[in-house]
Amino acid sequence: MHDGMSAASPPVSRATALLAIAAFASGSNLRVADPLIPKLSHDFAVPVGAAAYIVAAFTLAYGAVQLISGPLADRAGKLRTVGIALLIAAAGSFACFFAPSLPLLIALRFVTGIGAGGIIPLALAFVADNVPYEKRQLAFGRFMGAVLLGQAFGPLIGGVLSEHFSWRAVFLLLGTIFLAVSVPLLREGRTHPDATRPPHDSGFKPFARYRALLSNPWVRVIVSTVAIEGFLFYGGLAYLGAYLKQRFDLGYGAIGLIVSGFSLGGLLYSISVHALVRRLGEKGLVRGGGSVLLICFLGIVAAPTWWASVPFFVGIGFGFYMFHNTLQTRASEMAPHTRGSAVSLFAFCLFVGQAAGVAAFGGGISLVGYVPMLVGAGAGLALLGHWFRQRLARHRTPPLRTSSVNPRA
Repeated sequence: MHDGMSAASPPVSRATALLAIAAFASGSNLRVADPLIPKLSHDFAVPVGAAAYIVAAFTLAYGAVQLISGPLADRAGKLRTVGIALLIAAAGSFACFFAPSLPLLIALRFVTGIGAGGIIPLALAFVADNVPYEKRQLAFGRFMGAVLLGQAFGPLIGGVLSEHFSWRAVFLLLGTIFLAVSVPLLREGRTHPDATRPPHDSGFKPFARYRALLSNPWVRVIVSTVAIEGFLFYGGLAYLGAYLKQRFDLGYGAIGLIVSGFSLGGLLYSISVHALVRRLGEKGLVRGGGSVLLICFLGIVAAPTWWASVPFFVGIGFGFYMFHNTLQTRASEMAPHTRGSAVSLFAFCLFVGQAAGVAAFGGGISLVGYVPMLVGAGAGLALLGHWFRQRLARHRTPPLRTSSVNPRA
């Protein structure tokens, strides 16, 4: 086992660098279509709500594919599976460039989501395979910097290219990145096999594997925690822009810049993760992250001016990754023999919680308004951090080092 990513063998270092570029492209895809919606509405002569289906289609595919990509990676190898996912994402992106109608563009964004969704969780699983547990949170924090850069630059890429060239150029650029990374990554997959197919394997049975995972109480604790985290955090985050519009009547460009402070906060966490892990440890990070989120949600609703709320938007990104990076690290060790499946299940539960949270918070805001719901999100996250800290205190570290899910499942 390596001492950390800096001490990894050259093949692992090359593969990790390629995965970071792939994660940047996948992260960009999560946000790149947001600024395209008005342009697509105009070009295809449809309402804005109809154009927004390109975002919904991508997100739906991105979340659903987690249930398949993890078990597939455990059998075929994580690098090979990510390489194939990149080819699918590239094909979908290039096809989007030629899409003659909005319905076809929506369908092709769904295809792109299938490919893009199979990248980040499996990349994290590969990192976990090659970094010892005690250094994994640092490695994850730094790796997620690539994802956060992608999410931060995604709207910029979409906005600039669509304004100065064409919305089609956005998909041409992303398809080129996906294709350029897929070829060397597939080559690395041939020279660095990482499949974990057990002997006497009875076939590809992903849901049997997930049942086996969920039979473990610690797995249930982690995936339920991340689902609740996704429900509370993304449920609140989704409406912060609308809250700024209602409270301060800001322009949409200004709102976009303020809300992007979330990504900046995540990047600041990525930079400072080494000192934070050394100083606070896992238990301090989850409790501290929950507390920071409560303070920041309170700060946003209490800010007397829009500019006074800006530091709190940066803070919610910082606090979220204090909490979430610890959960990711624990998830990577839930089942070492089926790590691809375990991390993909974790990602799927986060996605389900996020989708449910956005829907529920929308209804809640209609009933009681923004302030109670946003304060409730912060309070809930603080309580969740305290609760999970107690679970960590009762659980051995690192978790499941000698007792993992049956790899024959």
